[in-house]
This record gives sequence, C-alpha cells and structure tokens, in this order.
Amino acid sequence: MLMGACRGPPAPAPRHGTKLNVGTTGVIALMLLIFSSSSSSSSSSWVLLASGAPPVDTTTTTTTQALLRFKSSLAYVNVFDTWHPSVAPSPCAGNYATWRGVLCSNGVVWGLQLENLRLTGQIDVDALVPLRSLRTISLMNNSFEGPMPEWKKLGALKSLFLSNNHFSGQIPPDAFNGMASLKKVYLANNRFTGNIPATLATPRLLELRLENNQFTGPIPDLKPGIKALNVSNNQLQGPIPSSLAKMDPSSFAGNKGVCGPPLAISCNSPSPLPDRKPSPTSAPSADSADPAPPQVTGEKASSVSRTVIVALAILVALVGIAVLLAIYRRSKKETPRLGKAVTSPSSSEKHSKSNGSNGGSKGMTQAGVPEPYNKQTAAAAGAADNQMASVGGNAVTSRKAKAEASKLSFVREDRQKFDLQDLLRASAEVLGSGNFGSSYKAVLMDGQAVVVKRFKQMSNVGKEDFHEHMRRLGRLVHPNLLPLVAYYYRKEEKLLVFDYMQNGNLASHLHGNHSAEQPALDWPTRLKIVKGVARGLAYLHHELPSVSLAHGHLKSSNVVLDKTFQPLLMDYALVPVVNPEQVQHLLVAYKSPEYVQHGRTTRKTDVWNLGVLILEILTSNFPANYIAQGTGVSSSSYSYKSSEVAGWINSIKAAEDHQQEAGHQAYFDREMGDTDNSAGEMWKLLRIGVGCCEEDAETRWDLKEAVEKIEDVKERDGMEFDG
Repeated sequence: MLMGACRGPPAPAPRHGTKLNVGTTGVIALMLLIFSSSSSSSSSSWVLLASGAPPVDTTTTTTTQALLRFKSSLAYVNVFDTWHPSVAPSPCAGNYATWRGVLCSNGVVWGLQLENLRLTGQIDVDALVPLRSLRTISLMNNSFEGPMPEWKKLGALKSLFLSNNHFSGQIPPDAFNGMASLKKVYLANNRFTGNIPATLATPRLLELRLENNQFTGPIPDLKPGIKALNVSNNQLQGPIPSSLAKMDPSSFAGNKGVCGPPLAISCNSPSPLPDRKPSPTSAPSADSADPAPPQVTGEKASSVSRTVIVALAILVALVGIAVLLAIYRRSKKETPRLGKAVTSPSSSEKHSKSNGSNGGSKGMTQAGVPEPYNKQTAAAAGAADNQMASVGGNAVTSRKAKAEASKLSFVREDRQKFDLQDLLRASAEVLGSGNFGSSYKAVLMDGQAVVVKRFKQMSNVGKEDFHEHMRRLGRLVHPNLLPLVAYYYRKEEKLLVFDYMQNGNLASHLHGNHSAEQPALDWPTRLKIVKGVARGLAYLHHELPSVSLAHGHLKSSNVVLDKTFQPLLMDYALVPVVNPEQVQHLLVAYKSPEYVQHGRTTRKTDVWNLGVLILEILTSNFPANYIAQGTGVSSSSYSYKSSEVAGWINSIKAAEDHQQEAGHQAYFDREMGDTDNSAGEMWKLLRIGVGCCEEDAETRWDLKEAVEKIEDVKERDGMEFDG
C-alpha cells in the first residue's frame, strides 16, 4: 500500500518562501507518502502538513467504498437508506455509527450487525477485505441462501453469526483456515450438510452453535477451552471427543449416532456372532470316492453349534419378554419416575430461587409439563404447590383414550421425537409452581434435558384453535426465543415442552443470593441481556402482527439464560389461549397504566414491560406487588398512581433528571462491579428504560424506536471489541 502511495503526483514546491528542515530524508518521505495517498491531493494539504496540522484521514474513503460495494451485492430494504455519502459522509462519528447496522469504535468500523432484515443476495466477502479493523459480522435472521461464503478471507474476524438463514450444502474443509482469532461461530438453523470442517477447531474458539442443520460424520476434536457448544439435532455419528466430555448432554441431543460421555450411551457395542457357514474346504470333494471322516464330523459339529445358538437366542428372548412384562406390570402399579419429583422443602426452595417463578416472586417460569391424569389427581396437584402431578389414579379404560393420553404433538420436524412415556420414565425435578402453571425439569434417557410446563388457565380454548396457535408458535425461530418443542392438549390442562436452560432465569440472578459459584451480573452482561431481550421482542412483533400483545408476559422470571448468558424469552404470545376472565389477573401486561386506567392494552404495552425490565436489570430492585399473580386485584381497585411501580419509576425519573453522583450510587446496582468507565452509558440505558415507561401510551416510544436506542448503547466509551 505504501508503494502504491509513492506513485502519486509530485509534490508542489513550497509557497511564499516556506523554509523546510531537511536534516533527514525521513520527514520529507513521510510528507510525500501522506500527501500522495490522498485522493484529493493538493497544495493545501501540503501546507497543512508542513504547518503541523493533522494529516487528512484517508481511511474514511476506503471504508465508505467498501461498504457501498458490499451493499450493492445484497437485495436490501430501507435499512440501507442511510448508507449513502449524501446522508452521512462517513459510516462512523467517533464511537457512534451514522450508518445503520455499522458498529464503530474510535472512528473505525469494527462490526456489522444486520439482523432481522430479510436480506438476500450473494454476500460479497471481497468487498469487506479492506476493512482491516472488522472483527464481528452478524447476519442472523435473514434469508440468505446458497453455499457458505469464503469468510476465511477475513482472517482477523473474532465473531461470525449466521444463524437462522437458509445457507445449504457442504462447508469446505478449509473454510476456516487462517482464522486463528475466531472466538464465536453461530451457524444454527440453516441447511448445512456434510462433515463439520476440522478447521473450525480454532485455538481461541469459545462458542460454537451448529444445532438444527444436517451435518453428518464425526464431531471434530475441539479445543478444551470451549465454553458453549450445541450440535444438537443433526445426523452426527461416532464417539464424542474427550475434550467435550464435560459439556451438557443436551448439546448432543437429536444425534442418534453419537455415543460416549457425557451421554449415557456407551460406544462399546457387542461384537456380532461370526457367520458359521460351512467352509468350502469342509465339503466333500466330488472327485473323491470315499468321503473323509473329518469332513463329515465338522459338518455335524457346525450343525450342533447352530442349534445351540438358536436355542440360546430363543431363551434370551423369552427372558427379555418376561422382564419387560414384569416392568410393565410394575409400572402400572407405581408412579412413574417423573412423578417422583423432588418435593422436599429444601429442594423446592432451591429450585424456586435458581429458576424463577411461574406465578410469583418464587419458583421458575421456564416451563414444566407433567403427564395426563384424571380430575381427581389434577385437583390434588393443584392443591400441592410444589408437587409433581401424579399419573396414578383411575386407569384409562379405552384404548383410544390411552393412545390419546400419551400423544405429544411436536411443532418442529427437525427435533428428535419422544413420547409421554419417555417423560414419565425420566428423572424429574420440581422447578416451581404458581397460579399460572407448574414447571418441571425432566432428563430423558439420551441425556436431553427438557422443561415441562402445565398450564391451568386455558380450559376455554378449543382444540383446533389451540393446535393452530401452537403450530404458529412452533414456526418462530430466533436466538432470543426459547423454542417450543412439543405440546399436549387436554380439555382440563395444556402442557408445553421446552429446552432446558442451565443458567436458570434472570430473576434468580438479579434477586437471588450471590456467591463465588453464582456472582452478580456485571454491567456488560446486563447490557447483553437487555439487547437480546429487545431483539427477541422485536422479532415477536414482526412475526405476530395480528396479535395485540406479541409477548404479554415479559418479566425477569420469563427471561432464561443459556451458558453464555444469552437471554431467551419464554411464555410469549399466550394471550390468545388464556381464559379471558382470568387473563387480567395472570399476565403482567394487564398491570400497565393503559389497562389500569382505560381497560385496554396496545402494541406499546410490551414496550412498557420492556422499560420496567430495563430498570429492574439496572437496579436489581422491583416492587413485589407488580409481579404477584393471582392476588385477586381487579382493574377497578388497582390504582396505578398509588402503586409501588409508579412511585418507583417516578423516583428513578427524578434521579435521571438530576443525573448526580448520588443518584448513580442510589439507583444502580452496586454489585455490578467497576462501572467508573461506563456510568455515561448506564445513564443512557436508564433514560431509555424511563422513556419506555411513559405513562401515556400515545406518546410512549414504539418498539422500533426503543430497540434502535438500545442498540446504540455501548459498554464504555472507546472500547475495543473483543468478540
């Protein structure tokens, strides 16, 4: 690049008798390089340089041209309207981006975040090569098709997020050659086939998500330092590498051919019995007049051996059938394993704190689903706050009823199927119980962990309407949504099955006891959670335009966290299937000021819930009466003005108006750690939370505006992106 600069036009002579110190040739050479590398070289730039003024920054032109070339390769929408020099001459202004979707630091582009835009086209990787500071690319939740682009041309990338597109075909074995800095690779929910390339095992890899593709072959031997892995629901085979033996078993679920730790499936399968067909050498020779006695004896021995083998096989089969019959008879008399959930007070309390709540400030809201049972056992389960619903009771007499009672409906074809009996045989734990539902964790025989949730307040919805709505929810795919796996319909109850998230829910991390094993969330993690929640909520609003409350139940206990503390929303879009006469007592959307004052909710009600959640995340404080469910408080007797929520928000508004140091110490959670270099960004996020909590729904921000403001918040000023 310097050689190219030397080929520029000659420098003009100094004007007005300007004296130059030419004691060294280095100064002159440097001036020539800077002068000639500018696309608009002129004598004025020479004078500025000679007088000590800063040289013209030539990187802006290169960056602008690179991004415009990249833009031209895409079938884009209005998101790229700002990508034009007439709108903003430069993509970056310091740490802030003037072009949407561009991430900036100190005036340079370090990332592209173009998510949820339905983008298509052929990604021009070559156009991005001049962006030497580019470290992260996220094109998740778009509509890109075709083979994997040649990302190895961007050797300095640290993060590559391509999940939830339509990429297909085999990834070349050398696809990640030279990308030694890669830390995070997300390729989930595409259509990739073939082997996972071994070059993906980069030395710094921390997070790898390949779930819900069609990969085959073995799992490559990844480095032991990897923190998060998901290769579930592919067609992988062979033993799991020893470096991954301590990963969560659910990371490998849905691959019938994999074996070894951490799965309970052993790779040591018994050797098949040898084929005992007579050897050609043991048959009598046609040219021999007298058969040889040893040959006849060998034939008889072979026949006897086959008889013994057949007899042993029949005996083993009979013993196996007898054992299965005994197990079956015993299972009809005893409660299945899922019914033997942990119900001791200490255990229930532990899971309530670690996993949040379904209906109040205790317990977990993830989800849990018991098996079908009759009305008597259902009533008993409802009375026991933290007990698993027993499957015992009156036996189902008709075969049709039995078949219907054991049927789970799966909403995604790419998931490994299991039935209700698999859940019943699984080891189970009670996670929480409340007025809106009860939650249980079940670990299946293949190591897959799921959460089963039983809802009590959906008895009025018809079967076809419920099926249709569940299928609709099953089509939702986003990295910040907890996906629905399966459901069960019965008039008296509705059961939903979800994936289990090991880190529990957000409420337990904000309000639970902290320790070395579970420290308080720091500021970068909280900001990451807020952004993930906002993105998931925006996706719901985009995909469910006809649902007045796309979420309707957004609160900290309905946000679960994966291993990397990526947030996933749950209990979303349930308003259409909840009994109308009970919905106002159960869902937090009906605590909003517009419902309390005017008896209605709007699309902006979710924005109010988002604002309350942001303030809770920043302060780790929350009025107990806001999240309480089933208290019997009606809209006529509930006063928003006099509620703790109103006073709490108003006090934060007052602190935000003054923005004093005392306010910073008083309202931000002190357990976030060192935030001296982040106070400005924290106040910015707090103002966003307050803006979302505007009492008047008409003047409150819409979700799009709120999300854009949230995306602009950074961890700190002048930060260097670290993937």
